[in-house]
Amino acid sequence: MRARKQPVISPDDPDLAVVARSFDETEAASAALARAADWRPELPAVLRHHLVLPTAAEAAVRPVLAADGWELRAGGAAAERTAVDGAGFVALRVQRLDALHCSQEASRMAGLAQRHGGTALGWDALQPPAR
Repeated sequence: MRARKQPVISPDDPDLAVVARSFDETEAASAALARAADWRPELPAVLRHHLVLPTAAEAAVRPVLAADGWELRAGGAAAERTAVDGAGFVALRVQRLDALHCSQEASRMAGLAQRHGGTALGWDALQPPAR
């Protein structure tokens, strides 16, 4: 009997849509996912953490994230704050999304950003539309 393969998604897929989000540090990931009507927990998602980092911190943060499979890209919700606070980035990776891991990663991103003089604004998750 063969194992069923999960569909592979790419962070660069133009059809991806935001299915869950939380930009309130007091909101539990479980609450954000509970209100996410379009999120399909059985499928992988692109989890994105929106960060504001000093431009000089990018070189130090990138390899730390890459060691755990995260990619750091310019842009995201933080891009609007770049003039005052630094540069806007998203740390993203494809993974199965659940409240525990989402919460752990949000905490990790907040700590990483803070250690480098930045801020974690929140997270969102993208999946392909249901067909």
